[in-house]
Amino acid sequence: MTELTELSYALDTFYFLICGVLVMWMAAGFSMLEAGLVRSKNTAEILTKNIALFAIACTMYLLVGYYIMYSSPGGGFLPNLGFLLGGENSVEAVTAGGDDAPYYSMRSDFFFQVVFVATAMSIVSGAVAERMKLWAFLAFAVVMTAFIYPVSGYWTWGGGWLSEIGYSDYAGSGIVHLAGAAAALAGVLVLGPRKGKYGKDGTIFAIPGANMPLATLGTFILWMGWFGFNGGSELKMSDVASANNVAQVFVNTNAAAAGGVIAALVLAKLWFRKADLTMALNGALAGLVAITADPLSSSALGAAAIGAVGGLIVVTAIVTLDKMKLDDPVGAISVHGVVGIWGVLAVPLSNGDATFGAQLIGILGIFGWVFLASLVVWLILKAVMGIRVSEEEEYEGVDITECGLEAYPEFSASKK
Repeated sequence: MTELTELSYALDTFYFLICGVLVMWMAAGFSMLEAGLVRSKNTAEILTKNIALFAIACTMYLLVGYYIMYSSPGGGFLPNLGFLLGGENSVEAVTAGGDDAPYYSMRSDFFFQVVFVATAMSIVSGAVAERMKLWAFLAFAVVMTAFIYPVSGYWTWGGGWLSEIGYSDYAGSGIVHLAGAAAALAGVLVLGPRKGKYGKDGTIFAIPGANMPLATLGTFILWMGWFGFNGGSELKMSDVASANNVAQVFVNTNAAAAGGVIAALVLAKLWFRKADLTMALNGALAGLVAITADPLSSSALGAAAIGAVGGLIVVTAIVTLDKMKLDDPVGAISVHGVVGIWGVLAVPLSNGDATFGAQLIGILGIFGWVFLASLVVWLILKAVMGIRVSEEEEYEGVDITECGLEAYPEFSASKK
C-alpha cells in the first residue's frame, strides 16, 4: 500500500466516521422534535424511548442485523443466516464499498450503517407516542432492528433482488424512511388513536404539543445531521470526483429542505389562513426525505423543487391521515412514508440510470415487507403483553406510569 493509498484510506475512514457521528446526532433531533410535539405529561417517556431505542438498535445490529444485511450472496430474497450457527461474524469479515473495497475501514462502514437503522426505528417512536406501553415498544425495536429492517436492507444495499433489478436509492428515502413509516403505520393501526383525538361524529380535535421551541430545535438538529446522512452515502471523498459529489450532495440537501419549508408554509397560510409552525417544521423534514433518494443527480434548483413538492405533499398527507382517523402525533408517517414514496419516484426525473418501474417495485417491496412483518409483530405483542396503556394511565400521562417521574415537575397541577 503506497503512502497516497494509505492517506486516502485514512481520509475516507475519517470522513465516514464523522458522517456517522452527524447521523447519530439526528437521534437528538428526533428526541427534541418528539418531546416538543407531545404533551408535557408524556415528555420523559418519549425521551426514554428515544435513548433506549438507539441503544437497542446499536446492540441488535451488532449482534445480528449487520450480518443479515451484508454477509449474503447477491441477488436473492433470503439473506444468509449461517453466522447464527457459529460461522464467521466479525465486522471485519464483511466486505462493503464496491469492487475495489476496502478503501475505508470496515468498522467505519458498520458504524455508519448502525446509525441508519437507529434512524429508521426513531420514526416509529413519534407515531405511536402518548398511548403505547414503553416495554412493548422496546420489544418491537429489538425485532425491527435485528431482522425486519436488515432484510429489506439486504435486498437493496446488500446486493439482493431489488439491487439486481436496478432500484436506486442513494441514501434511503425508501430503504430507511419508508421502512420506518411502514412499521409506524402498522403500529398505529393496531394501537388506535389517542383518547379525545376524534369525536363520534368525526370531529378532529387538535392536541397541541407542549414545547414548540424544542420541536424547532429538533428540526434544525435533524437538518444539520442530514448532511452526514446524505453526504456520507457518497462513501468516500479522497478523490476529486467524490469530493465534488459530496459538495453537490450538501448543496442539494440544503436546497431541498429550504424548498420544503417555503412550500409547506405557503400552503398552510393559504389553506388554514395561518403560518402554521408545525407544518413548516414538517416541511423541512419532508424536503430532506424527498431528496434523500438522490441528492446527487439534480441541480440545486431541481433539488429545491423536489423538496417543495415534498412540502406540499406532507401538509396534504397530514390532513388526510387525520381525516382517516390515523393518529400520528408528530406526522411521522406523512413525512417519512408518503414523502418517502415521492422521493423514490422522483429519482428518474434527474437520474437517467433509474427507471420508474424499478422504483415502483422497490416501494412495493419495502413497504409490503416491513408493514406486514411489523403488523405480525405488533399483533403478537398485543396478545402477549398488551401494547396500550390503560385509559386512566393515558389521562394521567405515561411519564408517571411508565417512568415514575415528570419532565416538568414544577409545572404539575398537583404541585402547590
